[in-house]
Amino acid sequence: MTGEPASRLMDDSDLLDAYSRAVIGAVDAVGPAVVRIELRRGSGSGLIFTPDGLVLTNSHVVEGESRVRVTLPDGRAMRADLLGRDPDTDLAVVRVDAASLPWATFADSRRVRVGQVAIAIGNPYGFQHSVTAGVVSALGRSLRSKSGRLMEDIIQTDASLNPGNSGGPLVDSRGEVIGINTAMILPAQGLCFAIAGNTARFIASRLIRDGRIRRSYVGIVGQQVPISRAAARLHQLAVSSGVLVAGVEEGSPAAAAGMREGDVILAFGGQPIAGVDDLHRYLTDDRINVPSAVVLLRSSERRELTLVPQERGGP
Repeated sequence: MTGEPASRLMDDSDLLDAYSRAVIGAVDAVGPAVVRIELRRGSGSGLIFTPDGLVLTNSHVVEGESRVRVTLPDGRAMRADLLGRDPDTDLAVVRVDAASLPWATFADSRRVRVGQVAIAIGNPYGFQHSVTAGVVSALGRSLRSKSGRLMEDIIQTDASLNPGNSGGPLVDSRGEVIGINTAMILPAQGLCFAIAGNTARFIASRLIRDGRIRRSYVGIVGQQVPISRAAARLHQLAVSSGVLVAGVEEGSPAAAAGMREGDVILAFGGQPIAGVDDLHRYLTDDRINVPSAVVLLRSSERRELTLVPQERGGP
């Protein structure tokens, strides 16, 4: 006997049962929409998000593939066509030729809170339909994509992920999708990440429409460098660092604007630029062919150029 009151033991039991019921209910709701994606070089996970066969997964899962094989939880296997992928957010959409499929719904990921239950469903190491549960550990994380761009609004969870989980859903206790699992850090334990559901929905809609995400580019090789206090005071700068232009691509928008190696970019389109990630953040599709003012330092002199970003090529 532990000496604990019977009411305490009953409360703990009830709490465990409530947690179990929440996980079971979430898996029952979303599980039928979680698929296995098979490729020549391995496998991953995906999520059916429309009843007519649109499947969301990670870009790195289907990289280099135009057609993949998808296996549903009921055992049906079918070919799927790649509609589009975006390496910068590690998301892709494929379509299977089927109708009236089970499909998952998304929660508003802005309402996700640290500490809430998080359930991951996928196919780690090929073990189909495996479930792990934990909590949301942190919100608003940043993670570097394979393309080099910074992915933002990343959800951190301790729901265990393993190779093969990539592209599967992270769901809440109501069975709604709050994120798409993308990565884990090895050999760390309990550090797993998912792309926020709102980001996934937006990117998926653009991939369905255009097959890719349109972004602008300027054509430089850059790196973050500190700005001396003296230079910051002299030029009344709002940043303590900037982007050093280490190279200018021939024929690029930067070259056409007169940008040179050694320039330090301080602002773009009226926004302060403290590093390369800031510049990437502002190079969106609405900047394509739009003249933008660039403030920079050249040999300690403040200069302003007019730069016209162009559309960047596809993945």
